[in-house]
Amino acid sequence: DVQLQASGGGLVQAGGSLRLSCAASGITSDDYVIGWLRQAPGKEREGVACIGLIDNSTYYVDSVKGRFTISSDNAKNTVHLQMNGLKPEDTATYYCAAKWRGTSNYNYWGPGTQVTVSS
Repeated sequence: DVQLQASGGGLVQAGGSLRLSCAASGITSDDYVIGWLRQAPGKEREGVACIGLIDNSTYYVDSVKGRFTISSDNAKNTVHLQMNGLKPEDTATYYCAAKWRGTSNYNYWGPGTQVTVSS
C-alpha cells in the first residue's frame, strides 16, 4: 500500500520561505503523480502543484506560479515543495497525495502539515 508522510510546515512571516517534504513508500513504479493540495478554514481544498514521477512534468495553480517549486527525488521517494514569497493567503493545511498518471482523483493521502503565514 502507498503511504505518504508530509513534513516541513510551520509559522513564517509574510515574504518568508518554507520547504515541505513528502516521503512516499509503497510506490513501485514511476507511473504516479504526486501532488500538494491545501485547505484553509472555510474554503474548499485546492490543488497547489503536482509532479509526474515518470517525466518530472509539473503543474502549478496560478496563485503560486513563480513562488512555489515542486521537485522529486526519485531515489529517495521524496517530493518537495519549496515555497518562497509566502503570503498570508497561503495559510492552510497542506496535504501530499498520490494518484496514477492519467487519472483525476488522488487515491492516496498523507496527513496534513500546517503552514501559517503571518502578516
